[in-house]
Amino acid sequence: MKRRGYATGEARRERILATALLEFAENGYRGASLARIAERVELTQAGLLHHFTSKERLLLAVLDYRDEIDMRRYNFEECDGPQMFRVMVDVVEYNSRVPGLVQLFSVINGEAVTAGHPGNAWARDRYQRLRADITTVLRRSAETGQFRPDLDAEAHADRLIAMMDGLQTQWLLDPENVNMAAVFRGYVDDLLSSLSCP
Repeated sequence: MKRRGYATGEARRERILATALLEFAENGYRGASLARIAERVELTQAGLLHHFTSKERLLLAVLDYRDEIDMRRYNFEECDGPQMFRVMVDVVEYNSRVPGLVQLFSVINGEAVTAGHPGNAWARDRYQRLRADITTVLRRSAETGQFRPDLDAEAHADRLIAMMDGLQTQWLLDPENVNMAAVFRGYVDDLLSSLSCP
């Protein structure tokens, strides 16, 4: 019985997080409503707060949940440079099929630049981690002779992240005219060509 209760609790928690993700994506942190989230998952607001004691804690859990989804799709630890680029292209192609996730990231990321926002530390830590991971792979690929030895790993990491995020914003605003996956794939192909040793 305990096992069944645990599974039920985990399933409910996952449902709350998936629903809250959509609510935050649609309305941002400030505009999101705990009452709407509770109603969508067929709980009272008190029942929702039993699982997550505040709106801030729920947002942080949703951000962690989104990161878990991403980490299931990519991990750069075992990658060399070309493999990392392929994984990044796969991530962008996946994102083009889940606009709600991309919208959540864009909305929270934009709000999180303000001091005191509960997502501020998450956004800062995420960028630091992503920049460090990409830089490590690029350096390793330069050291093994896959990429030019004179490449500026940090600068290329910053550009890759900026390209991904900038394309996401353009695509969210004008999905009919911005093919996010195709543009990013072309950028990565050009970059891979310019970084590879002759």
